[in-house]
Amino acid sequence: MTSLPYSQSCENNKAAIAAILEDAFSQSTHVLEVGSGTGQHAVHFAKLLPHAIWQTSDQLEYHAGINAWLTKSPSSNLRQPWLLDVLKPWPIDPATTPLIDSIFSANTLHIMSKEMVSAFFNGVGKHLSAQGQLCIYGPFNYQGQYSSDSNRNFDGWLAAQNPQSAIRDFEWITALAAEQNLSLIADFSMPANNRLLHFEKNR
Repeated sequence: MTSLPYSQSCENNKAAIAAILEDAFSQSTHVLEVGSGTGQHAVHFAKLLPHAIWQTSDQLEYHAGINAWLTKSPSSNLRQPWLLDVLKPWPIDPATTPLIDSIFSANTLHIMSKEMVSAFFNGVGKHLSAQGQLCIYGPFNYQGQYSSDSNRNFDGWLAAQNPQSAIRDFEWITALAAEQNLSLIADFSMPANNRLLHFEKNR
């Protein structure tokens, strides 16, 4: 069996994120997690939201690790990962796929290129149902400024790994969301200088 991938940051932030998702996704029936990564968030949140299907997704290289976590900590509402590349058509057929009324993504937008971030929001706009919920977790800049020295240092590290990666501006993210008929419901302060942005898709 594939060894379990592990992220300490996932362990550190899962409780704070869960406290918000339990409210934001309280009426959800089908949650799509874009970029499930190690799979740690999926197994934790699915247990706390038993009323909703939790659909994992990521690029193929992460699937073995996600499935290993799903095997270790199964839940009846957890689903094996979809192959999802935001730059390609999402694997969602409205004729056969249950209505996606919530989307969650954590620590992804600063890894993606700007083109991928735009494509992510285009996909959300296309596939999230009316009055659907979108929650995005990660670091953001405000008015072009870092919110902490640690975020400034992290942004430098990101650039060294991949020049196309960067902490994104809150204003740009909310503008992309607005283009897809999404309204910002709340901007939550989170541990380690991160944020959780909660959007709702308008009718």
